[in-house]
Amino acid sequence: MKIDIITLFPTMFTGFLSESIIGRAIKENKVEINLINLRDYTKEKHGHVDDTPFGGGAGMVLMCQPVFDCIKSLRKEDSLVIMMTPQGKTFNQEVAKELVIKNHLIILCGHYEGFDERIRSIVDLEVSIGDFVLTGGEIPAMAITDSIVRLIDGVIEKDSHEYDSYSNWMLEHPQFTKPRVYEGMEVPSVLCNGNHKEIEKYKLKESLRRTYLRRPDLLEKHELTKEEKVLLDEIIKEEKC
Repeated sequence: MKIDIITLFPTMFTGFLSESIIGRAIKENKVEINLINLRDYTKEKHGHVDDTPFGGGAGMVLMCQPVFDCIKSLRKEDSLVIMMTPQGKTFNQEVAKELVIKNHLIILCGHYEGFDERIRSIVDLEVSIGDFVLTGGEIPAMAITDSIVRLIDGVIEKDSHEYDSYSNWMLEHPQFTKPRVYEGMEVPSVLCNGNHKEIEKYKLKESLRRTYLRRPDLLEKHELTKEEKVLLDEIIKEEKC
């Protein structure tokens, strides 16, 4: 997979691309990530990539010319152009799964007051990471890049992301590690008894419990299996006690 990130502030990505899972994935050639400085494409004699908005208003707006020329230089037949914007589709794990199968992503980071509206004509997908506004699209671009890259085969163990929160529409079950007892708090005995069937049942039930308590909206969007319905009934009774 190849990911091109168009930004006005490429140095913001230095640590992100060199550390942890992303850095390792790049070194192992699991993914190619390139930073493209939008200022390299402006034809404005002073190097500007933005201007004041027509009709007045606060802030500066990114101009068409540098963005159009930059995307045209990068785009291939199999490219998908993504605009980071608070007006876009809310990013989630399902979107990450849809994007990881693409060969080439071009991620456009906004800044200042926003984009000239005409730039949307050359964008395939508009994405937001939530109902809030940031200074620019760099942090959201890092977030979705991280979410996508970790799903690439061989980047992390498959089991590690198959049980992540939202991977199967539920929140992840509680996790524990050594020591077994810490400040009077003990790891549930079921996780230590070696009975894999009971352990899997515990994980499923606690995933359901956590989803029921924290994100009940997720339960409303999915049809439960017979086993899940039984477990959820147990959970509701337990939580009402």
